[in-house]
Amino acid sequence: MTATAPPSPSSHPDAAVQGSEPAALAGFGYRQELHRNLGRYASFAAGFSFISVLTTVFQFFAFGYAVGGGAFFWTWPVVLVGQLLVAACFAELAARYPLSGAIYQWSTRLSRPAFGWYAGWIMVIGQVVVVAAAALALQVVLPAVWSGFQILGGDPAPTTSSGAANAAILAVLLLVMTTVVNVLDNKVLSAVNRIGVTAEIVGAVLIVLLLLTHSERGAGVTLHTGGNGGALGALLVGGFAAAYVLIGFDSAGEMSEETHHPRRTAPRTILTSLLAAGVLATLLVLGGLLAAPSLTDGRLAGEGLSYVLTSNLGSGVGKSLLVDVAVAIAVATLAIQTSATRMLFSMARDGVLPASRTLAKVSPRTGMPHAPALVVGVAAACLCLLNLASPEAFLAIGTTCIAMLYLAYAMVTGPMLVRRLRGGWDAGAGTDETGAPLFSLGRWGLPVNALALVYGLFMAVNLAWPRAAVYDPAGGHWYFQWFTALFLGVTVLVGSAYRALRPRRPVPVPPLTPVSSAM
Repeated sequence: MTATAPPSPSSHPDAAVQGSEPAALAGFGYRQELHRNLGRYASFAAGFSFISVLTTVFQFFAFGYAVGGGAFFWTWPVVLVGQLLVAACFAELAARYPLSGAIYQWSTRLSRPAFGWYAGWIMVIGQVVVVAAAALALQVVLPAVWSGFQILGGDPAPTTSSGAANAAILAVLLLVMTTVVNVLDNKVLSAVNRIGVTAEIVGAVLIVLLLLTHSERGAGVTLHTGGNGGALGALLVGGFAAAYVLIGFDSAGEMSEETHHPRRTAPRTILTSLLAAGVLATLLVLGGLLAAPSLTDGRLAGEGLSYVLTSNLGSGVGKSLLVDVAVAIAVATLAIQTSATRMLFSMARDGVLPASRTLAKVSPRTGMPHAPALVVGVAAACLCLLNLASPEAFLAIGTTCIAMLYLAYAMVTGPMLVRRLRGGWDAGAGTDETGAPLFSLGRWGLPVNALALVYGLFMAVNLAWPRAAVYDPAGGHWYFQWFTALFLGVTVLVGSAYRALRPRRPVPVPPLTPVSSAM
């Protein structure tokens, strides 16, 4: 870790409001370079916009219904409870280690630098894939708003060749815009994020109310399963949708170095962003199932919620709401790219990545790390272009990113559990910026941590399992069936090769002892 002296109070534009926050950051061996402009709502928005219920529910509703039938609804509360267990563990860590690159920083301190490096490496590659997957979601809504967005013509469904190719074009155009915003001032980034999240929450609530008041059937639809692998198999695969939606809540922790009073704010916004998104997503799924004009004409399994909105609520209202969904997709892509950018920056300033010196540079004027934003944007655009090869790439990209994030999460909850079992976790020590005790699970810490790890590992295996019927239904693309395992394997091999060839340099890491806030 690079130990540098904190800047003088006059050297930072926000020093007057930051007080001793730069000095507290210096206790971890870093100096305040990112501008600390984010309040509580902006921190909440960081986590909520990564999850982005409108983006992800619209993106994966059709898939979930196609494989799980109406019963895929029940996977949502199950996944939400599992993720809340993980989020509770992260909230404890965010209070004690309010640092950018949260997964990397936490795993490193809980275990060893090498293990933490792999957690950060897998996480940042997974985040890049999530950026690509989120950007591809534009195809689900824009052509339904206006046929002119189907630039290539043909069938707009993402599962068709023309739809997949058009999705790649729209995604690349979106990534150009989000990359530009990610190199501007973080006040601009925060403003766009807050406005977008507010619009998304209002839109999601309105859609839920409209769907529930236009119900065509009763809640019994949630007891009907689909797919060819029996009820259990259908639900295991149908759970992909909920698993994909309810990730990214750790983004509130990723932005800790840009947040005022992060020890108090980040733990609460990690939990509230996940809980709010989970409840809204579950209601959206229920509303879609109840309000769908037909469950058997194939359109719900092919077009998802876009079909429900435009068919049941009328073209005008439906398309207006789809515009709000498109805004949510753009803001989600921006937020996910920001999170990946902070992870690259955090690892680079420790000197553990290629071109670390360049990736660790922060503009003194804007407080933004420009090079990581460009790297993430270009890499995600290249992944989007895989969609030109085959429609199956859409699902392969989506499930790969979820599996990698679940694995990275387990590389935090696993070492944390070991610490607890060895008695090395002092949950009650330290205070936040107001002098109140740090967020703690208390005596519930051990069972919550153990369940979080078991759940995370189970979901990672479930997501990566090479099901031919899911990943290569048409046959002839064996590499899509094994895409997640192959991509993860290549990620680890490339990382291992770099670690073996790079010059050796020690990276001192302070022991895991909760630090009382000096902020």
